[in-house]
Amino acid sequence: MLGTIGDHLGTDRNTVTWVLTAYLISAAVSTPIVGRIGDRVGKERMLVISLCALAAGCLAAVFAPSIGWLIAARVVQGAGGGAVPLCFGIIRDEFPEQKIAGAVGATASLVAVGGGLGVVLAGPILDAFGYTALFWVPFAVTSLAAVAAFVIVPESPVRTPASISVTPAVLLSGWLVAFLVPLSQGSHWGWTSPSVISLLGLSAVLCCAWVQVELRSDAPLIDMKMMTTRAVWSCNIVALVLGWTLFSAFAFMPQFAQTARSDGYGFGASVTASGLLILPSAVMMVLMGFCAPWLARRIGARQVVFVGCLTMSGAMSILTFAHDTQAHFYLSNVVLGVGQGMVISCMAGLVIAAVPPDQTGVASGMNANIRNIGGSVGAAVTSIIVTARSSADGVPLESGYTWAFGVMAATMALVSIAALAIPPMSAQRLDEELAAEI
Repeated sequence: MLGTIGDHLGTDRNTVTWVLTAYLISAAVSTPIVGRIGDRVGKERMLVISLCALAAGCLAAVFAPSIGWLIAARVVQGAGGGAVPLCFGIIRDEFPEQKIAGAVGATASLVAVGGGLGVVLAGPILDAFGYTALFWVPFAVTSLAAVAAFVIVPESPVRTPASISVTPAVLLSGWLVAFLVPLSQGSHWGWTSPSVISLLGLSAVLCCAWVQVELRSDAPLIDMKMMTTRAVWSCNIVALVLGWTLFSAFAFMPQFAQTARSDGYGFGASVTASGLLILPSAVMMVLMGFCAPWLARRIGARQVVFVGCLTMSGAMSILTFAHDTQAHFYLSNVVLGVGQGMVISCMAGLVIAAVPPDQTGVASGMNANIRNIGGSVGAAVTSIIVTARSSADGVPLESGYTWAFGVMAATMALVSIAALAIPPMSAQRLDEELAAEI
């Protein structure tokens, strides 16, 4: 897709990667801030604003006459990244206690499915209608969602009276930008280049300053004490590695499939065919998103997350040892979707249940943000592993993918230890805890 956009707008491949980078950075900065503002001024109001920003960014991208315009449009789209945490907060405020855990789990799964379907459908849409259709479709869907939110969703009864501090927001934005830019551009700039090293160093300094300011603030943007509670930090560790695995898998499985058979591996698949390899993952994730709350009532939400992490590890282990046919990829994605649905469905509810109602938006926003940061780190590390050894014509060797799949399997197995650190809580207790906080 990026190559098509670059050709249409007359820009080079390095510049066009900012179409992805700009959205990622904007969403990372906006998500926790929008969540905090929603906790204070009303989640329904901020949900409508976020969806309108996303729709406006999509519309601006459709008519972009230059790459600079398109990058700016993607920044506007990123401002809508806080919509999902706001939805979680609205569910907590409005749903009957016995339905909260199930509703949060189903919503989290459907959001993840949307990302998977985007990968699957991007190829056919691009082939049939051109790259602008990739923005027309979300513009139409998001516009309808904004109207529906305005008409149907009631105003939030839970508010945070404290003001929103500007300094923590600036520092948070600063260290996220300084961290994500070199991660996304390191392969172009060189991982040992002064630009990458300097920005990562600046990110570390700004992050330390942000933590200190938050600890001393009477009205912190993100309550550090909340972030250090057992349920929150353990779920955030799981989210970090979950993002690592999913971003890497969805980026590099199609790339493997598109490799020509003449290179000794791959299937020579088209963009559309390689995207379809991920479809089983999306289907199974939907099914597990609705089954996970029922399963949690019987074995506990922590156990569901633990088993889900091991299941995802098993999915990547399949590709580590067997990736000679497309059947291996379909099987792996079926298993991956089962594990992903289990983890995402229960983890969102665990985070929300662990914090007070006035911290719902920012806590779930940071969890989503950490998953995106994990995705950025994972994609960068996986890219290094895959491209570490290449043929004379620059095509990565098969061993690079084997090692990459193996690392994903190992990281998901290791993070299951963090899942065991999550406080034991059944789905029924989740409902009770959430109701008690409202």
